[in-house]
Amino acid sequence: MDYLLLIFGFLFIIGGILGSFLPVVPGPPTGWLGLLLLQISTKIPTDWNFLMMTLAVAIAVFVLDYIIPALATKKFGGSKYGVWGSTIGLLVGLVFTPIGMLVGLFLGALIGELIHNSSDVKTALRASLGSVLGFFFSTGIKFAVGLVFFYYFIRDFWEYRTAFFSWL
Repeated sequence: MDYLLLIFGFLFIIGGILGSFLPVVPGPPTGWLGLLLLQISTKIPTDWNFLMMTLAVAIAVFVLDYIIPALATKKFGGSKYGVWGSTIGLLVGLVFTPIGMLVGLFLGALIGELIHNSSDVKTALRASLGSVLGFFFSTGIKFAVGLVFFYYFIRDFWEYRTAFFSWL
């Protein structure tokens, strides 16, 4: 059973890294499941404080992933219309991933800003750029968390490798 937990844990860790870029896989929560599977094996002493802290990080990054593009739209001069447009565009773009998400974000913010003020194309373009930059920033955060989770998985496995492979 411990070997299955190790294998599935590793697959979830890899899935968490891939989930940084693939919108259908929630990256940090998936990576956290990999850490959980490794920790609940009988070969490694379970550190519940570590698991709770990494769970808090995974949840926070998961939530921020949906907030950061909207905040970036606003930071780059967008109005509520641009924020709502970028959010709707992102959701519509999920159907045509991954390029559709970027296009959806950009066009959603652009259309929202143009509905708000059709004469200010410069602000609309700037807000649209902000939504895309926010998306890249949140993707970078998810990727960094995925790599950190990968590090902790490998570190714990390596420390207790002899427990898994006592015949080595």
